[in-house]
Amino acid sequence: MFSREEIEYGGWEGCIRLTNGTVEAVLTTAVGPRVIRYGLAGGANELFEDEADRGRTGGEEWRLYGGHRLWHSPEDRFRTYQPDNRPLAVREIPGGAALRQPVEEATGIEKELEVTLAPSGSRLTLLHRLTNRGPWPVEPAAWAITVMAPGGREVIPQPEPAEGLLPDRLLALWPYSRLDDPRLVLAGRFILLRQDGQAAGPIKLGLPNYPGWAGYFNRGRFFRKLHRHLPGARYPDFGCSYETYANAAMLEMESLSPLVPLSPGDSVEHREEWELFPDVPFPGSEPGPIEETLAALPPPEMTTPV
Repeated sequence: MFSREEIEYGGWEGCIRLTNGTVEAVLTTAVGPRVIRYGLAGGANELFEDEADRGRTGGEEWRLYGGHRLWHSPEDRFRTYQPDNRPLAVREIPGGAALRQPVEEATGIEKELEVTLAPSGSRLTLLHRLTNRGPWPVEPAAWAITVMAPGGREVIPQPEPAEGLLPDRLLALWPYSRLDDPRLVLAGRFILLRQDGQAAGPIKLGLPNYPGWAGYFNRGRFFRKLHRHLPGARYPDFGCSYETYANAAMLEMESLSPLVPLSPGDSVEHREEWELFPDVPFPGSEPGPIEETLAALPPPEMTTPV
């Protein structure tokens, strides 16, 4: 049965806990917007939490905090890392809550995150919204970043094989990424990325995620994140609708909307859906067992309209 309550979590007062008895999500209202927790009811958090930032508020520096956050792409050292350390405007919506951040003074961007939990099962829907409250046009992409707990392995699907003489996919690499990184495995139709607490440095890659999902195996559970890739749309970073980043502390699963020109007052929206499956151990890095494990799960289909 669905319930919504206000709780203290991680040193933050006024957090909103959503649960349907199967899973639970905790949203911060003192900072963010953030989904700081998502997991089985009463179980471990599938998301990373930065212990150094727990309970902190205020200040002018950007903090990781952990959990799930909303940014705007393309990444820029000044524009992207605006702090989200102030209280949010909170609005109750059916099955969840809408969280709105004060307008970023330096960019004129207003961030809003609507989170709703299904009455049963594990599906959590997140609607991300960027609104241009500044005096001039801008062209951002909504960037949904989910920071996963350490120790897991990410799986990213590739398109179904097709015939033809022209290329049908790309892989974007960041300057610090290496194709011979031992965390990265190309396994048939899948790209695997392992979070390694002993890694010497970060790795990041991106791609057009035509299938519209990615997953994370960790501690016997499988987290799946769904979004829509819009064919023909213009995405940032050489056309990436999905990106991932890993370092020694955590792994980020990142989906993006297309780049959208926003006149003052206009918005861009980007929707994700999450699912969590218990008792799904990592099948190893061979394509066959991966396909068999994934085939035993419900198909990765979004339930909300475009």
